[in-house]
Amino acid sequence: MQQTSRSAEPIGLFIERLIDAPPALAFRVWTTPEHLVRWLGPKNFTAHTARLDFRPGGAWSAVIRSPEGKDYPMGGVYREIEDNRRIVFTFRWTDEDEPDTLVTVTFEERSGKTRLTFAQTPFETIESRDSHAEGWGECLDRLVAYTQQTAA
Repeated sequence: MQQTSRSAEPIGLFIERLIDAPPALAFRVWTTPEHLVRWLGPKNFTAHTARLDFRPGGAWSAVIRSPEGKDYPMGGVYREIEDNRRIVFTFRWTDEDEPDTLVTVTFEERSGKTRLTFAQTPFETIESRDSHAEGWGECLDRLVAYTQQTAA
């Protein structure tokens, strides 16, 4: 009897937010360095560097700083861009020896608002995914607040 093994589903992270602004504004806040540094990073972190070559194949990098003053550099490459609809890019902490993950962010119009969907995969462990969930969750909360201020 032949046995087959099924590969395990990749460990992924999925987050949604509703933003009280149109997709064009939410997209711009995500894709412009001067806006990105205003919300990137968990609560009480600051982003002091953001470089974006915003095109498929273009590299991006950013550095966030903890309240204790420790820097966390990150970066990747843009894979797909659909203006005001979707961004796909790789992500990695540049000072850690972990494989890249793939992030997909979609922006969907919902009665003048934006439904933002964030997906990141694959993670090697559930603990790594959960650590990213907390950090990205706080980032996206900051993005929602910043976008509402910008729209006002």
